Amino acid sequence: METMRKYCALLLAALMTSLLLAGCGQTGGTPAAAPTEDLDELMREAFVDEYVLDSVDLEDEEVALAGSPPAVPTFLKVSAPGREVKKNNKAVIDYSNVKDGYVMVRYTASTTKRLKALVQGPTTQYQYNLTSGEWTALPLSDGNGSYQVGVYENVKGTSYSGVVAQKFKVTLTDEYAPFLRSNQYVDFEAAPNTVAKAAELCKGKDDALDKVKAVYTYVVGNMSYDKKQAATVKSGYLPVLDTVLKKKTGICFDYAALMAGMLRSQGVPCKLVVGYAGTAYHAWINVWSEKTGWINNAIYFDGTKWQRMDPTFAASGKQSASIMKYIGDGANYSAKYFY
Repeated sequence: METMRKYCALLLAALMTSLLLAGCGQTGGTPAAAPTEDLDELMREAFVDEYVLDSVDLEDEEVALAGSPPAVPTFLKVSAPGREVKKNNKAVIDYSNVKDGYVMVRYTASTTKRLKALVQGPTTQYQYNLTSGEWTALPLSDGNGSYQVGVYENVKGTSYSGVVAQKFKVTLTDEYAPFLRSNQYVDFEAAPNTVAKAAELCKGKDDALDKVKAVYTYVVGNMSYDKKQAATVKSGYLPVLDTVLKKKTGICFDYAALMAGMLRSQGVPCKLVVGYAGTAYHAWINVWSEKTGWINNAIYFDGTKWQRMDPTFAASGKQSASIMKYIGDGANYSAKYFY
């Protein structure tokens, strides 16, 4: 028991720095404004609550602000087949599909308590909120190596206790397997309209980068930044992609999740990236193509090269010269989490 307590303390202490942005990406100046002035209006840090597990103070991750129907393509879906499971009378972890880059977690007992899942990979620890009775797909974003997945329930106040945990080793079918399927942050399986729109935009396009350009152009040209949502969004917010598509407004998390869902539904591997833009938490995407491999931080093809894939800043900043210059400077961005 003492060994387990020491392990948990070490494992969970890393969460002291795991935050995600709840609001970002709005502009209000003229196109000639300097990048730093634009960023003053674009970025905002938000409140995070915290919880304790085994007497360790932890912070919740904050959300990064974040004619006839076309033929809908067949995309890779998540499932919980039950071949490899760890369970008890409260929860189950299905790790049958770890080679495909994800695990499925479900809290099966009836409860009104807050629930968490922790995924500890070879280099990074991720935490997720769970809903009782629902399967949740969690990506194995660190790639190959040893993982531990655990389910936790709130005891009192900010104290959580472990319910069930499982360790396993992962050898992926390919490096982009975790970024082709739905997960809690990019749930396109539950978004048929988003999938259909992506099919419409990418009709007749076989090249991955052509699909990226089509989806990016649509999102940047049709969405607007929601300042009211950014001011009121709470920790635990998750984009509902069809709602985002219908409203055509959102925070940076919505922009990035919508693009990622569209591209994954079209067979284009896509990472939803959360990290820093300057000193604020932010969300953007990375894409993969057979010709280039991973294109980190790409946004659009300017005729010579691909620029940073930051749809929120590009759209809300009306692609002004100062904003595009800031986006194009990789030194301004630092990735922390991949979903």
